[in-house]
Amino acid sequence: MIRMDTLRTRPGPRFALYIVVALLIWAAPVSAQKKKMPPTDNNGLDNNATVAIPTTDNGAVDLAISQMMGAWQIGDADRMHQYYAEDVLVISGGYEPPISGWPAYLRSYQALRARTQSSHMDRFNSFIKVNGNMAWATYQWEFEGVVDGAQSRFRGHTTLVFEKRDTKWLIVLNHTSLAQPAPAAPAAKP
Repeated sequence: MIRMDTLRTRPGPRFALYIVVALLIWAAPVSAQKKKMPPTDNNGLDNNATVAIPTTDNGAVDLAISQMMGAWQIGDADRMHQYYAEDVLVISGGYEPPISGWPAYLRSYQALRARTQSSHMDRFNSFIKVNGNMAWATYQWEFEGVVDGAQSRFRGHTTLVFEKRDTKWLIVLNHTSLAQPAPAAPAAKP
């Protein structure tokens, strides 16, 4: 004699079908994730990576900014140079004379880089305008890292002017401004 409560707990063919479908859905993404990872260089960058070519000049400028900032953060001056014109003019966030030309900017960047560890910079609120072979981009940024041994945090704005030379967008002007925090409100008098 078969007990009724035993019949109810045995999985039927429909339940087995659900299990098979669930396993197939789960296994597809897992198998896709197990693909062999391409080799990387010392900076952890994919040597075999392909980047989708932007279909618009706005997209090309945006990609150039992202790649330049990535190279800036990891300290790869050679990659960073790919996005700067030899005759670039750089105005820093500090009160100092403009820096003229890639070699002078490289010296300034390397001096700053030597004083900086564990840095991270995020870009947001970007706006890009293209007009013929010229473009400008402006964005806000937040920097966090260790500078001269002390934890530091800065916010600011950057405006980049690009010129399309041959088929490549190059930065010809980089103007950066630090944003000062708002002063504290005075204490209320009793």
